[in-house]
Amino acid sequence: MKNRAICAALALFFVPPIDAPYRTALPGYRYEFPRDFFAHPEFQTEWWYTTGNIKTDDGREFGFELTFFRQAVSRDKEKQSEWDVKDLYLAHLALSDLDGGRFYHSERVNRAGPGIAGVEAETGKVWNGNWSKVWKKDGTQELNAQTDEFKISLKLQSEKPPVIHGTNGVSQKAEGAGRASHYFSQTRLATSGRIELLGKTFSVTGLSWMDHEFFTHQLSAEQAGWNWFSIQLEDKTELMLFILRRKDGTIDPYSSGTIVDAAGKTSHLRAADFSLTPEAISWKSPATGATYPIQWKVSIPQFAICLEARTKLPQQELTGSTKFAPNYWEGAMQFSGMHGNAQIHGVGYLEMTGYDHPVEMK
Repeated sequence: MKNRAICAALALFFVPPIDAPYRTALPGYRYEFPRDFFAHPEFQTEWWYTTGNIKTDDGREFGFELTFFRQAVSRDKEKQSEWDVKDLYLAHLALSDLDGGRFYHSERVNRAGPGIAGVEAETGKVWNGNWSKVWKKDGTQELNAQTDEFKISLKLQSEKPPVIHGTNGVSQKAEGAGRASHYFSQTRLATSGRIELLGKTFSVTGLSWMDHEFFTHQLSAEQAGWNWFSIQLEDKTELMLFILRRKDGTIDPYSSGTIVDAAGKTSHLRAADFSLTPEAISWKSPATGATYPIQWKVSIPQFAICLEARTKLPQQELTGSTKFAPNYWEGAMQFSGMHGNAQIHGVGYLEMTGYDHPVEMK
């Protein structure tokens, strides 16, 4: 799922007609890497989403996210000039200063234009202006982005192969053929580099997570929003879990997840296989009035996992400055609990949408 929220909103404004030349996400898709790291223009919506928990040598903690989106607008004619809009490119950048108690974020929207934004498999690059994600020949990734307040320059090295979510090549999100996405993650990316914040430079290390999804339709009208977790445990287990909340207050049965063991073996989780339960601690946004649960219990009985999820920084809400961007909470999380008979800790991210009003989808 994920901050997906921005592209989800864009889909409302650029919904293709029934006969539009876009593929839907159907069972049987066969992934191939590095090909699938890059663009899939035959699908209408696509995103590349990187989050991470990083810290300095003396323990100061940060969270970050750098997200790129491609939203197809037209495929009905050949491009006549560099300024024709066949795709919109969005990007979102955020930094959580977990110990400093501050949250910084920025967003941008561009057309491809003459090299303004785009995706190039040949150079391994996804970019929007001077924000970029680059896959290098040695398999590492480089992230570079900046605002007036902060800058990130990070190098990422994957410790596991890409993880395919769902079953038979699709992550089903609602009833009906094509109400799904092709969805994979790099769940454990060793991370190092620098953060510059308000004139100070910090050397940091930690773990990141990268999601890539592409689809044409996904949610249904009965769904109000979602809660999505990425979890990286210190025993090298990772979890991706999401629940889809329906407007009647129930949890949609198409909620699902994936568990990745230390060796990289994956298991698909159905909605009945896990629970995400909000606890009493919440944060009310002064900007939107939305109340977000920021402490959770995570339980997966089949794998003897029981975790508490908390955040050091309640105010990690992103409020859209354009009509395309809905409001949502996206933040760095800490986890503690039990995996089998062993006490365990970990880090990750939580995204919550539809708390101020339902995320309307077509």
